[in-house]
Amino acid sequence: MTDVTLTDKPEVLTHGVGLTTTAAAKVKSLLEQEGRDDLRLRVAVQPGGCSGLIYQLYFDERLLEGDTTRDFDGVEVVVDRMSVPYLDGANIDFEDTIQKQGFTIDNPNAAGSCACGDSFH
Repeated sequence: MTDVTLTDKPEVLTHGVGLTTTAAAKVKSLLEQEGRDDLRLRVAVQPGGCSGLIYQLYFDERLLEGDTTRDFDGVEVVVDRMSVPYLDGANIDFEDTIQKQGFTIDNPNAAGSCACGDSFH
């Protein structure tokens, strides 16, 4: 009988989405509040909105086939294979001002957006 040893890990692909240090700190804070260390920040685009595509940003415990991942000071950001071309070069930040509080996505691939700012094409 021959022993089979699996030493090859599946190739992990990376993506071109950036996360600012402010956004990474906010994500860490939210994860600490949740008491979870098994969650990743998933960024995706889906059909919808007045301009054609909308962003989705949420915590996910899963890592699916075809996902790309990148680590930012302990915060793992995951992008699915279909969303990568739409998000390449995008940068995620967190704003905390009187006028606005929340995550923002600066995406050089967005040809235009709608008035609500949540949709692009």
